[in-house]
Amino acid sequence: MLAVKPFYLAFLLFCAGIAPTCMAHDSPPGWPDTDRNRLLALALTQEINIDVLGSRSATRSLEQWCARFQLADPARIIARRIAADEKPATVEQRRQLQVQDNEPVRYRHVQLLCGDHVLSKADNWYVPSRLTPEMNFLLDTTDSPFGKVVQPLQPYRITLSVQRFWPPLSESLPRHKRQSGDRRQGKRLSIPLVLFEHQALLYDNQHRPISLVDEFYQSALLDFAPPE
Repeated sequence: MLAVKPFYLAFLLFCAGIAPTCMAHDSPPGWPDTDRNRLLALALTQEINIDVLGSRSATRSLEQWCARFQLADPARIIARRIAADEKPATVEQRRQLQVQDNEPVRYRHVQLLCGDHVLSKADNWYVPSRLTPEMNFLLDTTDSPFGKVVQPLQPYRITLSVQRFWPPLSESLPRHKRQSGDRRQGKRLSIPLVLFEHQALLYDNQHRPISLVDEFYQSALLDFAPPE
């Protein structure tokens, strides 16, 4: 049986009397639209959001999440590179990366997967001159996530912005538009494709910015049956 961390269990118990609803979308299998599952989805979404915010590596947080909820065996994160139009770094992004106008900045667009579950999609602008030749080679030729490749640099993250796209409780919905539990019986919980977005800077152990990322965390984070 999969466990919910004590903080989130306490949160669910505290909120047990709340029964608002959300707007409809398709959901992963195994999430019936019930008040309990809305509260549980909120708690779990907040948990992975906070885990990433407090981590030195988003890849590590996703890998631990994948293992905990048995999304794949082995629970390993790979970066699938997506062919996309090049996005040159803007003047503001260069300022954030602390590079001159003529300093090369590379762009990498990837999906981070655990098994066949796409857990996040990310745009990454990084400074190749601040990485080793071996690191640049791995980023150009393999499916290794950026966070794993640059681990020897002891990177850490500074979050620039966070945006949530899904409030499972839909506090903003007028009461007369909320559906009762009876009316939702037999329906699937509505979960949008993107749950939340992070923009962050990664720094090396010399406190130089090496990467600017824009990450979109996907509904596949909940591709498991609701824990007991």
